[in-house]
Parts: sequence; structure tokens; C-alpha cells
Amino acid sequence: MDAVARLSRRRYGESKGSHAHDHFQLLWGWQGALELEIEGRGTRMTAGRLAVIAPGDRHDFWSAGGSTCFVLDASDTASPVLAALAGHVLDADGSALHLLRFLASRHDLADLQGPATTLLLSTLPGEVTLPRSTRRPIDWGRLDAWIDAHLGEPLGVTELAAQVCLSPSQFAARCLAETGQTPMAYVRERRLAAARRLRAQGLQVQQVAQRCGYCSPSALTAALRRARD
Repeated sequence: MDAVARLSRRRYGESKGSHAHDHFQLLWGWQGALELEIEGRGTRMTAGRLAVIAPGDRHDFWSAGGSTCFVLDASDTASPVLAALAGHVLDADGSALHLLRFLASRHDLADLQGPATTLLLSTLPGEVTLPRSTRRPIDWGRLDAWIDAHLGEPLGVTELAAQVCLSPSQFAARCLAETGQTPMAYVRERRLAAARRLRAQGLQVQQVAQRCGYCSPSALTAALRRARD
């Protein structure tokens, strides 16, 4: 998975409202009971339960008596395992429980980020059977045409998933499995391809940036430069 990951121990209480992230979030229940809702589906998180929240999935949580969980925020990951687990809630195995018990006894969690993250991820199941409904074929050609027609707009996992009648977590998993890219990486590639075509046609950098969804000409220039490096 991507090296950018942050493990923390968090205390949850009253709900602060639903929200979504642009990265995967793994949540292990530890102390107390946490009511968790992901894309309208509710579950109860207790010690040893694991929830994998996919990029773009709206979620909310609350706990009447307070609950403590271990949370791993994994930015821009390209892990097939996380993609397969997206949207799932499952019971952690014995090795994960043993590790969580050890981490709960430590006060230097920040110093254990690297090894703790690696060990926790190693406890994830390698294979998960996805629901049959996630096997709906994706018309990638049609989706590409829609993306190209909306490059000037903010595009997230939710918008892409809606075009192919899948939930955000299902689409994130399918996109990675079928294209080898996360949804946002897939969109970035479409933006770059369109920008190159328009520049080759002689359009000014500012016009290209507006049409392809870049916040400024300099952002477009930087993106093109990174793609060449």
C-alpha cells in the first residue's frame, strides 16, 4: 500500500454528522460499542471488529457511552486487498486482537507508526468474495466519454460510481481490479490525455486548464511536467 498512512487511537462520542474521505480508512473497534453507518448501512463496532471505509463513502458514527477505536488513514492506496475489503465489516483474527491489545498498552503509538501499520495490515484476509451485485459489467468506453465531457467539473468517486450504477466502495474496488488504478488516478490520466490533445491543437494553457479541471495554468504545467518525469 501507499507509504502515506497514519495510525491513531481515537475516542468517539456523539455524532458530528456524516462525512467522506478521499482515502481508505480502516477502523478496529476496541473499547465500548460504536454505532457505525456506511452509505446508509448500519453496524455495531465492538472489540476486534474491523470496518474498511472506501474513498468517497459517506459515513457517520456515534456512541452513547463513548468508544475507543484504532483508526488507520491510508492515503491514495493502490492495494488490491483494501479494494476487495472496501465496504466490508468483519471480525479481526487472533493475531490482530493480540496486536491491538499490545498497542492499547503503549503510550508511544506515534513512535510505532511504521511497524504497527505493517503488522496490522498483515492480519487482513488476502481474499474476500464480493457480493454478486458488484459484478455488474462496467462500460468503460461510455464512462470515459462521460468523464471527458465533464473534465472541467469536480469529479469524485461518488460521481463516477453513479454513472455505472454502483456504490462508491464497489466502484473503487472494481476500478482498481479492472484498470489497475484508483478512481482518482484514472480521472487524472483522462485529464492529462485531454490536456495534451488540446495543447497540441494550439489552445492556450489557461483555456486548457479550465476545460480539463485544473485550478490554474501553473497547476496544469506542473501536472504535465510530473507526467514526463
